[in-house]
Amino acid sequence: MKIRKLLLLLVLVVLVALPSIFANGVSEKSVKKISICTPYLSSVTTKDMCELMKDKLTTMGYEVSINDSANDNSRFASDVETSVVSGDSAIIIVSADPKIIESQINEASEAGIPVFGCDAGYIDSMEMNATSDNYQMGDMISRYLFDKMGKEGTLVHLTYRAHPGVVKRTYAMEDVLKEYPNIKLLSEHHVDVPNQINNSKEIVENLLTAYPEKGSIDAILCAWDEPAIGATQALQEAGRDEVLVVGVDGNEQAIKLINQGTNLIATLKQDFNGMADIVAEQVEKVLSGEASEKGDIYAPAILVEKQ
Repeated sequence: MKIRKLLLLLVLVVLVALPSIFANGVSEKSVKKISICTPYLSSVTTKDMCELMKDKLTTMGYEVSINDSANDNSRFASDVETSVVSGDSAIIIVSADPKIIESQINEASEAGIPVFGCDAGYIDSMEMNATSDNYQMGDMISRYLFDKMGKEGTLVHLTYRAHPGVVKRTYAMEDVLKEYPNIKLLSEHHVDVPNQINNSKEIVENLLTAYPEKGSIDAILCAWDEPAIGATQALQEAGRDEVLVVGVDGNEQAIKLINQGTNLIATLKQDFNGMADIVAEQVEKVLSGEASEKGDIYAPAILVEKQ
């Protein structure tokens, strides 16, 4: 009889303890997962932003994965869809136009998964996007270069009209150019991504063949730093030190070329660490049940010249 009472007491203890054991087991498995998705991990600055956000969010206790679709829009869309199906807690898209994957972002939003942008664009079904004021940067770097040209001469433009930030910089350049009637735009060239440094170098090598005389090209305005690096390499190898080059981003290699006194005379340094900070803060805010700051949130950029 005593044994039966003891067994019964043991069973009751186990039954009482089970909910607690089960709850602990669930909490151990309930680490929130965040997917960072980008088509452009080959870009130094994009890679840096992804790694910065991963480090910050991991420190906050999240499980973070980085997905690179290597400039494949279908794969980019698939990466976001996989995150939705997997029930991730949040998705961050980096350096990409959200309109490319608008239906997938809408699906995520409908599934209750917030989507954030870092150096991307913004659509209404997203939470927010941390970026620079790209139009302002395009305006600033264009005026800087055009004034360095003495407000006259010939210009080549290297751009990429598939990145929302680059597109805004391009629009700004076109608007500013109207104020400088003595500067002639010789040509605009679409740079391949990835492989943007080598492609830009090849583009400029071909241009130098078409315009072999010194003074036939006065400046090359590059919408970001990798094309500026490729352009500078081509100009240095050809001995065309009269051609001015500018870029945008604050890439370490670009800054090194500026300080070496090459054709590359300036860049605008974006605060990518600041962008990563902003996104990490907004993710934490939303996943804690608060509302995010909707729309674009700007991190400031500064002009970098030779030290």
